[in-house]
Amino acid sequence: MRWGTLLRGWALAELGEVDRGIAQMQESLAAHRAIRQLIIFPYELGLLAATLAKAGRIDEGLAAVQEALAVVAATDQRFYEAELYRQRGEILLRGAGTPPEAEVCFRQALAVAGRQQAKSLELRAATSLARLWGEQGKGGEARDLLAPVYGWFTEGFETADVRAAKALLEALS
Repeated sequence: MRWGTLLRGWALAELGEVDRGIAQMQESLAAHRAIRQLIIFPYELGLLAATLAKAGRIDEGLAAVQEALAVVAATDQRFYEAELYRQRGEILLRGAGTPPEAEVCFRQALAVAGRQQAKSLELRAATSLARLWGEQGKGGEARDLLAPVYGWFTEGFETADVRAAKALLEALS
C-alpha cells in the first residue's frame, strides 16, 4: 500500500498536480521511515528527488538524493546507485552546484553502472555527461563517450533514453 501511495503521488506530479503528488510521495516515505522499511527506499527517494527538482525545489531535491545515497551506503542496496549519482549531477546543474561538481557525479554514475553492467543506467549517465561536455564545447569527447554506449543497444530504440541518446549524438555530429 505504501509503495502504491508513492507511485500514485509520482503519477499525480507527472500529470501536473505537483504539490499534491509530492505530498503523497512524502507521506509514503514517512510511513516507510516509521517502520524502517528501506528495501526500495533509495529508488523511492530518487523518484522524489527528480520530482522535487522538476518542480524547482532544488534544495529539497538535492537533500532527497543525498539521503538516498546515504541509505545505499548504509544498506549496501546498490541497484539504483548509478541513477542516484546521475540525478545528483542533474540537480547540481539546476543551480545547486557547478558543472565540475555535476561532472564528478556523472563520472561516478558511469563507473557504478559499468561495474554493475547496468547498460540502461550507463546510457543515462553517458547521455548526461555527453550533454554537459557538448555544452562546454567538447563535442568530440562527448561523441566518443556516448557512441559506444549507445552502440551497445540492439533493441529498445523506441524508449525515451535511447531516443535521447540518439538525438544527442546527432546534435553532436
